[in-house]
Amino acid sequence: MGLRQRQPGPSLLLLLLVGTLIWPLPCMSLKLIPYTPQITAWDLEGKVTATTFSLEQPRCVLDGPASVASTVWLVVTFSNGVSWSSKDFHNPQTLAEIPAFPRLLTDGYYMTLPLSLDQLPCEDPEGGGRSIPLLRVGNDPGCLADFYEPPYCNNPLPSPGPYRVKFLLMDARGSPQAETRWSDPITLHQGKAPGSIDTWPGLRSGDMIIITSILSSLAGLLLLAFLAASTVHFSSLWWPEEAPEQLRIGSFMGKRYMTHHIPPSEAATLPVGCEPGLDPLPSLSP
Repeated sequence: MGLRQRQPGPSLLLLLLVGTLIWPLPCMSLKLIPYTPQITAWDLEGKVTATTFSLEQPRCVLDGPASVASTVWLVVTFSNGVSWSSKDFHNPQTLAEIPAFPRLLTDGYYMTLPLSLDQLPCEDPEGGGRSIPLLRVGNDPGCLADFYEPPYCNNPLPSPGPYRVKFLLMDARGSPQAETRWSDPITLHQGKAPGSIDTWPGLRSGDMIIITSILSSLAGLLLLAFLAASTVHFSSLWWPEEAPEQLRIGSFMGKRYMTHHIPPSEAATLPVGCEPGLDPLPSLSP
């Protein structure tokens, strides 16, 4: 005689039913949009700098699963090839879980540049032909110093990277709706240390050596011309030209001029004692 199998109680059935309804939710795969973020294709200077890079805008990419209150976020992570931090990144489920910029230095990822779908139209607005549709990551150097700045700060990137990015669509409550693929690694420019620059002429090309030689020769000729002109100018001050013989009067040199002379015959003869400026002598006669 076999043992009678025990039937599960009502409480156990209710627990299994609730578990069946709740368990698939975290396992539901997020809708993946077949779009890969990339550096803008516009021919611009400074598309990639030492602290910023410019992405093309995801226009008409996330409109399908979006709603009126949806927001497009940019996720930025480190990607150094060994430990890709985007593998450790998990999409936030609420607005409070959105990682801010300081998390890049600790966890290796953060989210920034929230945009509504109105800011990402499929076509350029009227009169906006001069604007270039791009998103510049790291373009706000003073955002961390502003106490009223939202937590999703677009601060300059702290190192050359490399970085990977993706776009994440979230609803008004902060729940993910869709996401794009991760971009290829993006490496920023970095300057060279002065000590690492090799100045040996053998590493220069032939054209560069010829141009450098011509410029050096021109600089030398200009210097010689300047010295010659300066010598001629100052020599006239040190050794003045000799004056003509007829203009020499002792050690004084000057121009010859004619004086107005009154002949002695035409001068008025005055009696003795009546020279101008002298009082006449008193008379002794009675």
